[in-house]
Amino acid sequence: MHEHHDISADASPDPATYWEARYADQDRMWSGRVNAVLADTVERHVSPRSGRDPRDLRALDLGCGEGGDVLWLAAQGWAATGVDLSGTATDRGRAAAEAAGLGDRTTFVAADLAVWDTDERFDLVTASFLQSWPVEIPRDAILHRATRFVAPGGHLLVTAHAAPPGGVPEEFHGHRFPTPSDDLDALALAPDEWDVVAAETRPRSVQRDDGTVHELLDSVVLVRRR
Repeated sequence: MHEHHDISADASPDPATYWEARYADQDRMWSGRVNAVLADTVERHVSPRSGRDPRDLRALDLGCGEGGDVLWLAAQGWAATGVDLSGTATDRGRAAAEAAGLGDRTTFVAADLAVWDTDERFDLVTASFLQSWPVEIPRDAILHRATRFVAPGGHLLVTAHAAPPGGVPEEFHGHRFPTPSDDLDALALAPDEWDVVAAETRPRSVQRDDGTVHELLDSVVLVRRR
């Protein structure tokens, strides 16, 4: 759920079935590269200011796909957990982690984020492009649940596809592109327990396979539990 790909009009209405079929239909769906917003956030806001060794930090990636962000975090020294609807996706992440020698610092779970739970609390919880088209997921409820998993002093980062400059392509008419304000509303933070570090849109240029460059906007929300 991390980038735009063409989506079949006859997709299953069940998100788990749909995304499992999407992953199983191809050898690899995503690039494996870390999301730039996540890398920037970790380098600027999380590790340096925590005063802690990254090897003592724990991260949770919601909607982890094939684990690119999880592997990057583990390579920085974090203990990183990724959760995704698709067992094929999490199997690929687990295999990639083992191949990179990061198996001992990574955990992959195939589960529905609408109901998945854990007693563990994390220094960073991230949800990068947790948007599902054409089948919908209860995204607002998932984001609100995500606040439960953040340890005191920890951060929650939500990065989303915002409506692009120049308007929404026809195939995405009717789909929701959240604003930073929308995602803050979904988080429903208690003001005496959280600080908003960032709530903004950021431009991003993407080069397609045909060489054309498209200008996109990302919605970025970063909050910190006191």
